[in-house]
Amino acid sequence: MNEMNISLFRAINDLGFEYPSLNTPFIFIAEYTVILLALMTLFYWFTRTEKNRYMVMTAGFAFILAEIIGKLAGKLHFNYQPFVELSNVNFLIEKTANNSFPSDHTILFFAFCVAFWLYNKKNILWLLIAVLVGVSRIWVGVHYPFDVITGALIATLCAIVMYFLLPRMPIVRRLLDVYENIEEKVIPRKRKQKDLDQ
Repeated sequence: MNEMNISLFRAINDLGFEYPSLNTPFIFIAEYTVILLALMTLFYWFTRTEKNRYMVMTAGFAFILAEIIGKLAGKLHFNYQPFVELSNVNFLIEKTANNSFPSDHTILFFAFCVAFWLYNKKNILWLLIAVLVGVSRIWVGVHYPFDVITGALIATLCAIVMYFLLPRMPIVRRLLDVYENIEEKVIPRKRKQKDLDQ
């Protein structure tokens, strides 16, 4: 397994040496796509539709659950990042040497992107973004494929579980009602023109 992990890492990471013009886009994807994810999450939340609110909550709870499982998995298996353990790595971003198993970045993106896809299965863009981010973490030299694949599997499973479980939890509906009542007082919805005319 370790040889396969290293071989697959080399196959992806060495592409940075062969196609150096792609390094900058992959650095951006690996480091800054999280800003896009955060902005889109806020956008979905403040559309104030019930579907989008449940979608964001599903993603958030999936991420929390996946992170907990990921940390437990990290207690069972330890490996440093490839740039620490291997020579001649295409290492492109700053990263502290620590346990890279599983990939937290991958967990984040797969938890949110899979949840977003589950609520709108016609839009596979989110899945493509998650995969691209996972590959980018290998490309820039901070994770092995096994770190990324494990993170993706954990997060995907958690997103699916939360997708089916969370909307059926009465306490979630009650908490959302409390939040929306407070939100309405702080940021009132715009009333429709016909209501204003009456």
